[in-house]
Amino acid sequence: MISVDLARRLRDAGVRWTPVSGDRFVVTDRDMDNDVFVLSDMTIEVHRLPEGEVIGFNGTTEWALDSVESSNALWLPRESQLRELLAGCFQRLERGPEEWWLTVAVNDRTVELGDPDVEQLYGRALLELLTG
Repeated sequence: MISVDLARRLRDAGVRWTPVSGDRFVVTDRDMDNDVFVLSDMTIEVHRLPEGEVIGFNGTTEWALDSVESSNALWLPRESQLRELLAGCFQRLERGPEEWWLTVAVNDRTVELGDPDVEQLYGRALLELLTG
């Protein structure tokens, strides 16, 4: 799973989230950065209201949350979602002895990045694409 810090940097670089069932997220600015939630059609779902999207926590007893504005939720994209966002820039993914290596084409240059966590690696490559 990508770190909250990397997810923030991706959001700040322009990655936008359209919440769907199965997405992971944290609630920011409420001392809940370590609590990862997953959208589900039964317990945590998106409500699209005229004033904006809210994420509703249905039937939760352990949290004093009814809902949070989607702007207070930080998306933690999965590997497949990060690959999709990289689109045609992806060139190669290889497993090394201690970490994964990813090669992407960014602005007419080739960038090779390494990381032990493949989701973190895809996130770093996307950030490179957006900011490099």
